[in-house]
This record gives sequence, C-alpha cells and structure tokens, in this order.
Amino acid sequence: QVQLVESGGRLVQAGGSLKLSCVASGNILNLNDMGWYRQAPGEQREMVARMSSSGSTNYADFAVPRFTISREDAKNTVYLEMNSLKPEDTAVYYCHADVFYGTSWRPQHDRDVWGQGTQVTVSS
Repeated sequence: QVQLVESGGRLVQAGGSLKLSCVASGNILNLNDMGWYRQAPGEQREMVARMSSSGSTNYADFAVPRFTISREDAKNTVYLEMNSLKPEDTAVYYCHADVFYGTSWRPQHDRDVWGQGTQVTVSS
C-alpha cells in the first residue's frame, strides 16, 4: 500500500505565503500524476493543481498565478507553494497520487491515493 502525508498547513494572514509538502511512502514503483485538492467547509472538494510525471501542470483558475506545484521524485514528494493568500483559500488541502506500487514482478496500480489533509486557514 501507499500512504501520502501532507504537512505545512497553518494559520496565516491574508497576503502571506505557505508551502505545503506531501510525501509518499510504501512500496512505490512509479508515481504518475500527483496533485493537490482542497475542500472548504460545506463545499465540494476541488482540484487546485496537478503535475504529471513528465512535468506538465494543470491549475485551477483561482490558483493562477498565485500557486505553484512542483515535485521531487527522488524524495517521492510533491509541493504546493501558495502566495498572496486570501481568506477564501481557507480549506483542508489534500494530496492525491496515481501510483504503481508493489513488486516489479507483481505491480499494482492505484489511481486514487489520498492523504489525510492539512488545514490552511487564512485570516483577514
């Protein structure tokens, strides 16, 4: 199995910056797409940013140009750098991964691995 653990969420003032990290662990063979989603109270979970293993990115409109996704495959880690934060960015931020894991002679594929979330609160 694969686990994702997010960190970096905290209370920050409007206009501030945060960098979230998500580390994948387990018998990982290959990390495909990795991404960040968020869910505010009473709202649906929404995509923030995604990055493929080849480096192509996809951002939600609200994330451009304030947020930047990056990944460090040698560390099985994906980051989300957030600048010019607004109170409406307050949400639980979740890491997501599409991953091959297991052994090379018996690989398994999970397209839907989620972390437990990290709370980001932006005060006005």
